Amino acid sequence: MPLDDRTTAVPADSAAGTALAGTTDADTTSTGTGTIRTGTIRTGTTSTDTADDAGSAFADTVGAGAAPPAEAAPAGTAGARAGTGSTWSALRPLFLRLHFYAGLLIAPLLLVAATSGLLYALSFQAEKILYRHELQVPVGDRVLPLSAQVAAARAAHPDATVTAVWPSPEDGATTRVLMTGPAVEEGRSLAVFVDPYTADVRGALPSYGSSGALPLRTWLSEFHANLRLGEPGRLYSETAASWMWVVALGGLALWVGRRRTARRALFVPERGLTSRRRTLSWHGSVGLWAVAGLVVLSATGLTWSRYAGENIDVIQTRLGGATPTVSAALDPAAAGPDAGHEGHGAGHHTAPAPKGPDIGIDRAVEAARDAGVAGRIAVTLPAEGQGYVIKETDTQYPVHLDAVALDPADGTVVDELRFADHPVLAKLTRFGIDAHMGVLFGLANQLVLAALMVALLLLVLWGCRMWWLRRPTKERRLSAGRPAPRGAWRKVPVTLLLPLAAATALVGWFVPLLGISLLVFLAVDLLLGRVARARTRTTPSA
Repeated sequence: MPLDDRTTAVPADSAAGTALAGTTDADTTSTGTGTIRTGTIRTGTTSTDTADDAGSAFADTVGAGAAPPAEAAPAGTAGARAGTGSTWSALRPLFLRLHFYAGLLIAPLLLVAATSGLLYALSFQAEKILYRHELQVPVGDRVLPLSAQVAAARAAHPDATVTAVWPSPEDGATTRVLMTGPAVEEGRSLAVFVDPYTADVRGALPSYGSSGALPLRTWLSEFHANLRLGEPGRLYSETAASWMWVVALGGLALWVGRRRTARRALFVPERGLTSRRRTLSWHGSVGLWAVAGLVVLSATGLTWSRYAGENIDVIQTRLGGATPTVSAALDPAAAGPDAGHEGHGAGHHTAPAPKGPDIGIDRAVEAARDAGVAGRIAVTLPAEGQGYVIKETDTQYPVHLDAVALDPADGTVVDELRFADHPVLAKLTRFGIDAHMGVLFGLANQLVLAALMVALLLLVLWGCRMWWLRRPTKERRLSAGRPAPRGAWRKVPVTLLLPLAAATALVGWFVPLLGISLLVFLAVDLLLGRVARARTRTTPSA
C-alpha cells in the first residue's frame, strides 16, 4: 500500500513511497528542462547516491517522516490531506514502518498461506472429479433402508466398527458409512461409500472433519494449516493470520489517506503509469477491494490457532458465546461439555455399542425427522450410555444445523438443540469458520476464497516488486539501505502515543505471535539504524 506520491511536479521535502513496500518513490517526473527523481529531493539540497541508497530496501520516508507541506488540494481530490501537526501526519510514518516491515518479513508466510489456500479452495470441485466413482451413482428406482446399506459396509470391512452414517444427501449421491478400526489413523474415519439403490460398496477412502474431507482436501488442508509438520508447523499459519489483518488495515489507511487527483484512482488502477507507479496503483486498488475478505480470513483463522485461539475461546466463553452441543448421555448426570472446536479435530466416539434394546437406524432417522431434523443429516450411532445423535449438516446459508439425541430403546428425544437458540457469538463463529473453510455458500464461497487468495498473492508480489525497484540503481544490488531517521515516534503527541502503546501491548498479549514478532521487527529496525549511523560516521564528506 502506498505513501503519498504525486503525478505532478514534486515540491522539495515531500514524503513519497510505498508499503508492502513502504519505500520512497523513485519514479521520475518530467519537467520542461529535464527529469526529477521524486525520491531524492531534500529541503534546500538535492541528494544523489545517498538518497538512492536511503530509498532502497528499508527506507520508507524522506525527511524524518515529516508530512507533506500543506497546499491547496486540486478540485475533486479524494481523501483528506494530512496537514502539518495533524494526527494522521504524526501517525503516518509509524504506519508506513509497520506496514513495510510486516509486509516484507511476513511475505514468505503469506505466499505459502495464499498458495495453499488457493489450492484448498479449488479442492472441493477437484474431489468431485477425482473421486466421482465413490461419490456418484446412477439414480435408481428405490432407496434401500439405511440398515441394509450399513450391513453392506460392515460385510465389506468386518474388522472395522461403524460409528456414524451420512445418508445420501441427494439423488445420485452415495451414502457414507464412517468406520474406525486398527487400520484407521487416529483422528480419521474410513468412509465406505455405498450405493443407496443397490447397497453395492463403491469404495472406501479416509475421511476427516465435519465436512467429510477426502484425501486430497485433507492433505491440502493440513498443508495450509501446519505445512504437514504437526503442532510446530501451526506457528507458521498463526503468525501469518496474526499479521494479515494488521498489514491489510494498515495498507487501507495508507491508501485512503494518499493524495490523488481523481476519486476513481482510489478504486481502479490508473492508466498510463509505468514502473513502480503502475505497480503501486495496482497494489493499492486491488488491496482496497480485498481488505475486508482478508481481515475476515485472518480473524477466523485465529479462532482455531494454538495461542490466540485459546484466548479467543476464553473471551467467547466468558461472554456467554460458547458453542453449545447436544448431549447424548442417557444418564443426565453423566453429560459433560464436548471438548474441542466444533467440526475441527473432534473425532467420532469409539465406545462399545450398547447391549440393550435398539430401535435401529431407520426408526431413529424417522423419529428425528418427526422432531424437525430433516434434509442433509449425519447419524452418530449409540455407544455405551449414549443415544443416537442426529444432526443436520446443511452449512449453506440459510444453514440447517438443528440436532437431537434419541434414546435407542424407544426413540424418545433425550436432548435437542436448535441452531436458532445458539448465542449470537456462537452463530457468528460458525458462519466465519464455515466461510473460511469454503462450505458456507458452496461453490460461490469457494470462488470468493480463490479470488482472495489470488489477490493476496498479487499484493505480496507487487509489494516485493516495488521494494526491488527501489534498490540502488548504480550497482544494481540488493541493499538493506538506510532506515528512516530515528525519533519519528517522538513526533506523535503523548495523548495519542500512550493509548497507542497500550493498545499495541494489549493486542500483542492477546495475539502472542503478533507481539513476539513485532518485538523482533523492532530489534531489526534498531540494529539497522545503528549500522546506518556507523556507516555515516565512517563515510568521508563529499
